[in-house]
Amino acid sequence: MIKKLVLASVLAIGSTAAFADPDVGCGVGSEVWAGQKGVIPKILAGTTNGIFSNQLLGITFGTLGCNQGGTVTAQAVTFTNENAEVLAREMAVGEGESLNVLAELLNIKAEDKARFFAVSKQNFSEIYSAENQNSLQVLATLQSVMANDEVLKAYV
Repeated sequence: MIKKLVLASVLAIGSTAAFADPDVGCGVGSEVWAGQKGVIPKILAGTTNGIFSNQLLGITFGTLGCNQGGTVTAQAVTFTNENAEVLAREMAVGEGESLNVLAELLNIKAEDKARFFAVSKQNFSEIYSAENQNSLQVLATLQSVMANDEVLKAYV
């Protein structure tokens, strides 16, 4: 009930001022409050982003102001969902057709694929950890691993 009251308050106040500073992250709140300055819009934008908990989806799909240049696409998410077991096996050994398709979907250049395969294999236990329960989490961790690699960070 409290969450509903907070959400109603945020939406009611949001109708009087439509935009917030970009320093509260991306998400619904940042979109609704984009452009406004001051503590109140920042609090409302941050609170709204927290209530909706949609930043992972926004980052993954490049929506809600989250398009930060990452390469994970809806196609990569769908492919990972549909080929989860095969992809996990291939990533564990560092080669395979499904892993190659994922590299293509992530726009990995041909000259960097061997590195992508090796880094995926080396970090398999992190990418497919117990905390990563779905394809979005697996891909987010893969992006994180890639961001820590000198060559692959160009694709994140």
